[in-house]
Amino acid sequence: MKIDIISCQPGLIDGFFSQSIVKNAIQSNLVEIKTHDLRPFGNGNYRQIDDYQYGGGAGMVLMIEPLAKLIRQLQEKTTYDQVIYLTPDGKTLNQKSVNKLSLSKNLLMICGHYKGIDERVRELFVTQEISIGDYVLSGGEIAAAVLTDAIVRLIPGVINDETSALTDSFQDDLLAPPVYTRPADFEGAKVPEILMSGNEKLINDWRLEKSIERTTQRRPDLLPK
Repeated sequence: MKIDIISCQPGLIDGFFSQSIVKNAIQSNLVEIKTHDLRPFGNGNYRQIDDYQYGGGAGMVLMIEPLAKLIRQLQEKTTYDQVIYLTPDGKTLNQKSVNKLSLSKNLLMICGHYKGIDERVRELFVTQEISIGDYVLSGGEIAAAVLTDAIVRLIPGVINDETSALTDSFQDDLLAPPVYTRPADFEGAKVPEILMSGNEKLINDWRLEKSIERTTQRRPDLLPK
């Protein structure tokens, strides 16, 4: 998989991709991630990439010309399955969307900044708009990092035990059950005996029961109406 990310502050993302699972995936050639600085595509001697919005109002807007130049340059080399704009007014990200995106070959993400991007970029280039929650960030870089991490961990070979990702929260519209590790007894707080029974069927039944119980208590909105 190849993921290209357009940002006016790429340094906010590059450090994130140099750690943990994403770093391992890149080093194993399971994914190629490149951040592209918008600034060199800006207008004039000062490489201007933002301007005041028409109609007045506070906040600067990323201009269409620099974004269009960079997007088109990238599209000359790569055919993208989706051109994604990270924005608070996009569709809220969920595990089903991540699962679908993880099957893609090439993705392009656009990070907004300031007051956002010129609406015409969304109309001409963007195929999918995604929000990571009902709140506003200073820019789309953190959202792009979140989305990338969620996608990359589902790529076959990235996680040693691939069944681990399949049992994460939200995969079956349920929250994950409680998990335990050694020691079995910590100051009187004990691991449920069924988890040490070795009976796989009973353990799976217990985990499902606890998943339903936890989802009912914490996220009843996930359960069928």
